[in-house]
Amino acid sequence: MKSLFLRWLVLTFAILITSYLMRGIYAGSFLSAFFAAAILGILNAFLRPILLFLTLPITFLTLGLFGFVVNAAMLLIVSGLIPGFHVMGFWSALLGSFLINVINWFIHSLIKDQSS
Repeated sequence: MKSLFLRWLVLTFAILITSYLMRGIYAGSFLSAFFAAAILGILNAFLRPILLFLTLPITFLTLGLFGFVVNAAMLLIVSGLIPGFHVMGFWSALLGSFLINVINWFIHSLIKDQSS
């Protein structure tokens, strides 16, 4: 349970940092980013595997790059569900999902190094 909450907080901070770095993504407050991270985590757990399976042929043909499009779609869905969290179009979602993943990976690697 502690690990799940830590992942949720790391994703929240990744969303907040991305919203500060990009013009096309707006998180109005910590609370909106917190709920956006929760919904994004739920969608990534349940809907993303289904979408990745359905788009497997095109993902294979693009050498995995279509996975970024699926991530962008997840971010756009979250934007439509959470008030105070807005993504301004597909290209912002695509770049934003890439930045969120990179920042999320970086913070997790720092935490993992600290716990070792």
